[in-house]
Amino acid sequence: MSFLMLEDFASLLNEGFAVDVGGDRTTFTLVEARPLPARDVSGMQRAPFSLLFHHASAVIFPQRIYQMENPRMGGFGIFLVPVARNQDGFIYQAVFN
Repeated sequence: MSFLMLEDFASLLNEGFAVDVGGDRTTFTLVEARPLPARDVSGMQRAPFSLLFHHASAVIFPQRIYQMENPRMGGFGIFLVPVARNQDGFIYQAVFN
């Protein structure tokens, strides 16, 4: 398995990622993909980055690994943490370092 990189997501802003949540299929929308400050660490295999996803639901999903699927990226597991709420739902973050 290859490492996910910021470049993998940069062109996918505002695209949906299908997620199976308790037997129901729902969609998380990628709303931000940005680099994080990097430290020069020997053996580092990728530059750190953060992703923010929006889900339009009044119900918050717990932090955990979600199996996501996008037509252009295929399927992969990603650890999402709810970090904010807005009038349209919740924002979830994934941090890669």
